[in-house]
Amino acid sequence: MHHLNVGDSAPAFSALDQAGNTHTLETHKGKKVVLYFYPKDNTPGCTNQACSLRDGMADLQAEGIVVLGVSINHAASHRKFIDKYELPFDLLVDEDHALQDLYGVWGLKKFRGREYDGTHRTTFCIDEAGKIVAIIRKPKVKEHAAEVLAAFAGER
Repeated sequence: MHHLNVGDSAPAFSALDQAGNTHTLETHKGKKVVLYFYPKDNTPGCTNQACSLRDGMADLQAEGIVVLGVSINHAASHRKFIDKYELPFDLLVDEDHALQDLYGVWGLKKFRGREYDGTHRTTFCIDEAGKIVAIIRKPKVKEHAAEVLAAFAGER
């Protein structure tokens, strides 16, 4: 797990969003991309994280940043999550966790003495050339938009 580092080229990917549209890293070339991996729609931490990004969207867009969320949830779950919280960004479907495997964020977790495989909440900040400029491994969910802005600001 966590085989990617700052300075690496972000791995190319292709994934469908909540509406069935295909997203690739190439689709967003020339833009800053926030690819944030989260465990599950409509859970407290994931909701706080998504709402932080929603609330900071004007500042993120002013910096030319595109936000894409990724979880193992199916498209219908993503649509409900987006509608419920008025999220202004796309959520990618990764039910087989192939994208999470590619980015090294799927693996063993422990919760209340139980071990299981799952998503390690991680955000990759990718520049216009496709390079990883920051990796936020344990984001502060209620302050995530500010963390992302600071991460990109640190790379100027």
